[in-house]
Amino acid sequence: MRIFLAADPHGSQQTWEKMCRAPKVFKADVAMMCGDLTGKAIMPIIQEKEDRWYAQPHGKKKEFKKQKDLDKFIKFTKDEGYYPKILTPDELAKLRETKGAITQLFSDLMVERIQEWMDMANERIPEEVMVVVNPGNDDDYSIDKVIEDDPRVIYPLKKVIDVKGYPMISLEWVNSTPWDTHRECSDDEMLVKLEAEFARLDTDDYSNVICNFHDPPFNSGLDTAPTLNKDHSIQKTGAMEVVGPVGSKSVRAVIEKYEPLLGMHGHIHESVGFRKIGRTLCVNPGSEYREGILKGFIINVNDGEVTAGRVEL
Repeated sequence: MRIFLAADPHGSQQTWEKMCRAPKVFKADVAMMCGDLTGKAIMPIIQEKEDRWYAQPHGKKKEFKKQKDLDKFIKFTKDEGYYPKILTPDELAKLRETKGAITQLFSDLMVERIQEWMDMANERIPEEVMVVVNPGNDDDYSIDKVIEDDPRVIYPLKKVIDVKGYPMISLEWVNSTPWDTHRECSDDEMLVKLEAEFARLDTDDYSNVICNFHDPPFNSGLDTAPTLNKDHSIQKTGAMEVVGPVGSKSVRAVIEKYEPLLGMHGHIHESVGFRKIGRTLCVNPGSEYREGILKGFIINVNDGEVTAGRVEL
């Protein structure tokens, strides 16, 4: 079988549109988008008059006097992974004054886009392709039910999925980050969660098991990221950024212990690559969602042998 694997679209509409084309382009049997599906912020667009709007992307005021210019900005904003919302000044003031209103609007917009993505997958991805989508550590729990309720797209968490004859277990959690995201915990807690996933497998032979773990294994070359100071600024030596491993020691421990066939990871956008840990091939497709680039891996599995190659759309 052939798997197309991507991760970390962070709400980027253009990236998801490419995801829906990828299975046909790369002749994949299985299409997987694993982790961090949602964007990071609302982009308010203030409607001052019937034909006058403004927004402040990255703190710089941008005015629109024509509908076509506004439409172009809305598309650009969606492609960057934000959630544009047109509001009157009164509506914006009410949002700010009402406790919990902004959080609820953010949740509603995330759910709306994920539903749109599920509909798009159903319409555009060929019927014979198996489609697997799951959230990651950055994702609010409000989106899970949208994926779970889809009649076609497979939500793989807390179960064993049969991927064309290969059992797959999944975990969207990551070890602790500076960002206090929705699904993160200590590495000790990670180990408990990971062992619970392996316990779902009705086998003592893990040689054909696929592991869909959002967190990459520690010090694997798939988890290299800038080292941060306490204020979240990047540490530097002279002009050079300090980088180091930030993945999960527990993910590495279970891969070394069980030696599954394949480890599919994400989370660390800048750490694209593949590595062998023992007999296990581990991959991280990385992410450049703000540029609208869909990074992925084509993974070929044939009689228990696995090979992988990087691709972009």
